[in-house]
Amino acid sequence: MIRLLVGAIGLSVLATTNVLAADPVEIGIGYLRRVAIKPTLSLVEQPAENDGVAGARLAIEDNNTTGKFLNQHFTLIEFRLKDGDEAAKAAVALADRDIAFVITDLPADALLKAADAVRDRGAVLLNAGAIDDRLREEDCRANVIHAAPTRSMLADGLAQYLVWKQWKRWMLVVGSHDEDRRFAEALRRSATRFGAKIVQERVFEDTGGARRTDSGVTLIQRQMPVFTQQAPVYDVLVAADESEVFASYLPYRTWDPRPVVGSAGLIPKSWDATQDQWGAVQMQNRFLKLNSRRMTALDMQAWTAARMIGEAASRVKSSDRKMVLDFLKSPDFSIAAFKGQRLTLRDWNLQLRQPILLVDGRMVVSVSPQEGFLHQVSELDTLGVDQPETRCKLQ
Repeated sequence: MIRLLVGAIGLSVLATTNVLAADPVEIGIGYLRRVAIKPTLSLVEQPAENDGVAGARLAIEDNNTTGKFLNQHFTLIEFRLKDGDEAAKAAVALADRDIAFVITDLPADALLKAADAVRDRGAVLLNAGAIDDRLREEDCRANVIHAAPTRSMLADGLAQYLVWKQWKRWMLVVGSHDEDRRFAEALRRSATRFGAKIVQERVFEDTGGARRTDSGVTLIQRQMPVFTQQAPVYDVLVAADESEVFASYLPYRTWDPRPVVGSAGLIPKSWDATQDQWGAVQMQNRFLKLNSRRMTALDMQAWTAARMIGEAASRVKSSDRKMVLDFLKSPDFSIAAFKGQRLTLRDWNLQLRQPILLVDGRMVVSVSPQEGFLHQVSELDTLGVDQPETRCKLQ
């Protein structure tokens, strides 16, 4: 009897050892981005070479912390596109390597081409960079999940705070580039939606020229007051300048003493290095230790995208792409992202619901949605295009 018991224990230990010794299931996640980095006006805010992908790498570490208990191992396969490289071909190359999930930091048109190229291969793209609303509306795709917020979500987050403050009279200054106009369109929509009034619009034409010269600061100090004078009475100047031409020069230089918001001053973001609530300090410190720099919004959006995959794979205990995707789209999915509440997917356009931080470069001033802006499903759906308004037909 004792001999049989010892034998049974030995077999049990052997079986356990074999399970523990089994190779972990490998789950590869792609990262597709352009090499070129857009410079900023401020020398202290120049984007790092690893902007975005550094966040994804941190998420891979987090995924593997959980994955080692489930016999799962995550890796990140980065693909950098040089000028002239086609995003669609790169996405296909990753799909051919059996990479089911690819995080992307691409312009809208390139993202759509990549999504269409890998749709029949079963690959899913997680958009971490493009904020264009059309990617979630008329040009939405069933194989693209959006971790980045939309322009309309950013604009609504800002507008809610301005209305809460009773700063309802806006002077809108718009840049002369296409992305500036798109942000201005989102701001106009937000003003109408929440009861603000744009008392005047002005266009700041980009005429080129170097402002980082010995005489540049003098030119700016003279130009900005003149540009903003003789305006109707307004509470706040709202700048739409995604192209980084003029907005940073507006604070403290307007003709009338008014706050500046939008692309400068008080800025709506998905994340900021100043975020210190809801456990974010631990996250910020880990990122700083690994990268010797602060975490940007793009870093956080890429981190969130990679963590979404890790969370889904751990919950379904499988690397099967269909099971993971089905769980991501299910009501049971949520992701914690140090923003005060769990984030979920909008099932009508696969946009991640998320709060919007309002920051001034040194502190988080507020977080939207603001108190009093209610919704029958989720207060987060007061930010951006809601389901009754959507033009998305996932295909």
